[in-house]
Parts: sequence; structure tokens; C-alpha cells
Amino acid sequence: MGEHLSVSTGVLDSFEGLHQAVKGSHVDVMQLERGRLHGTLSHVGIGGFSLSIGTFNVGVRTQRIATDEKLIIGMLLSARGRVTHWSFDMQPADVLVIPPATEHDGIFQSASSYAAIRFDPAELPDVFAGEPRLCDAAAWREKNHYRARDTIGMVAADRLSQIVAHLTRYGDALSDSSAEFWKRAIIECVTATVVTALPPDDFGHLPSAMKLVRDTEDYLQEAGTRPVHISEICSVLRLSRRSLHRAFHEVFGIGPVTFLRHKRLCTIHSVLRESSPRDTTVTEVALQQGFVELGRFSQYYRAMFGEYPSQTLGASGLTVC
Repeated sequence: MGEHLSVSTGVLDSFEGLHQAVKGSHVDVMQLERGRLHGTLSHVGIGGFSLSIGTFNVGVRTQRIATDEKLIIGMLLSARGRVTHWSFDMQPADVLVIPPATEHDGIFQSASSYAAIRFDPAELPDVFAGEPRLCDAAAWREKNHYRARDTIGMVAADRLSQIVAHLTRYGDALSDSSAEFWKRAIIECVTATVVTALPPDDFGHLPSAMKLVRDTEDYLQEAGTRPVHISEICSVLRLSRRSLHRAFHEVFGIGPVTFLRHKRLCTIHSVLRESSPRDTTVTEVALQQGFVELGRFSQYYRAMFGEYPSQTLGASGLTVC
């Protein structure tokens, strides 16, 4: 069973709007710069998991006293001035850990944007599936800060904003089973920065590459046409992303991300061929299969099949006499 997805977005016209900066949690806000605050605030809810993204044009100070046992992991998306949380100096794409029952104090000296995910620590084994070092609740009980490395963090920061923008626009077209895929995609953006900030790991002996690939394909077959995220496979098969990546490269010469993308493209191709343009749109089918950047999806599709998805759908409506 999938989890219900809800999306809301609104315009901010004063600092009071940031009291709901994190979905499900009250934040005290004080404005630091002169001028009327303008911005936007979006929330994505998937079961008990939430993502909030806020942007604002003037400096603010945020304070929060936790009233529940939820864990908050934040990412600074952009900043025109200095940003500090506790004693941590933040740079864009850095990740911040706000443990349960912890007082939080953040200072944004000028225009900024942020993302924050909030969930129950009991979900850690599922949230960070495939990364054993991140699944232990004890690892998240202390205030922490992860510095983004190279361009990986900025790619993740950009993708978070893109996901929210597209879910805001097309969320009503998604099924509940697709919501789980998007939950994992959101988490992946944070995981990318955290994992690259950790020391190198050692997973020891790699099981038979062919067996791992067969087990993965068996699971994908059971999943049917719904999109499956890498972290879901790692969780079910109890292996690391690194092991899965090595196995797929050994067997196919491509990584599991590329393999799953090709599989989703094939599913979309089949759905479009069997659908009528009167009843189906390319956008709906693409979003159901986890493609949020529709322009890039179209490029992937054309490179794969030699035609645009609209051509495949259009051809489905032809009648052979």
C-alpha cells in the first residue's frame, strides 16, 4: 500500500508566515532586516513524513523548542548572507541535524531558502535504507552539521526545489503508490550530502553480482509497474548502495540508477502505446513513473526510443484498416 501524498504552497507577506516554516512544528521568528518580508512556503506530506521548503527576501532569526520526538534534517538551499545554526556556519547545500526534543536557534542574515524534512526516528531504517551508518537512532541524537562536497550537494539542493515545484503542479495526478517513490527521492537528496561527508566505508566481500541482479529483478517484477527507488531495493535486499552499484556495473556495464531509469522508460512506452490520447497525457504517465523534470524525461525517452513520448501516444490512436 502506498502513502497518501499532500502538497500545499503559499505566498508569504510577513515574517509571521514563517511560524509554520516546518510542517507540523511551530517556529518563533524575528525579522532582522528592514523591509517587508516576501517569499513562499511549500509543504509536502507523505504519511508521517514531511518536506518543507521556504524562501524569503530579508534576514530573520528562527527559534524552536521541540514538543515531540520527531527528527528534523534541514538543508540550506541558498543564502545571500551569513547563515548560522547554533555554532555551525552554513553554506548552501549543507545539511543540519536537529534532534528530537532539542532547542533550535538559527540566524539568516539576509535572503535565503531552506528545505527541512521531518519524521519519526523509528523510521530511520527505512528512510536511510542501504546506509547502515545512518540507520542507528543514536547517530541522530546530537546536533550535527554535514558540509556539502563538490557539486554533489548543489545538485541535490536544486533537485529538492524541482521536486516540490513539480509535485505542487502535478501532485493530483500521482497515485498513492507513487508517493512512496517521491518520498525516497526526497530523502536521497539529503543522503547524498551526508554520505559524501562521512569517512570512506568498507563493506567487505561482494556477494555474487549475478545473484544480486537476479534478486533485484525478481523484486522489480513483484512490484509491477509502480516506480521503485534504489533505497527501497537496498532496504529489501539488505545491502548497501555501493554493493548494488558494483553488481550492476559488473553484469550490465551500467549502474542501477540508469538501469531503473531504462526500466521506467520502457514501462512508460508500453503504457503510452496501449493508451488513447483522449484519456491519457504524457505528463500523467511520466509523473506516475517518477520523472519530475519533464524536459529531461523527453530527452531520455527520445534517446532511448528514437521518438518523443507524444509521438508514441499519438500513434496509439491510429486505426489499422
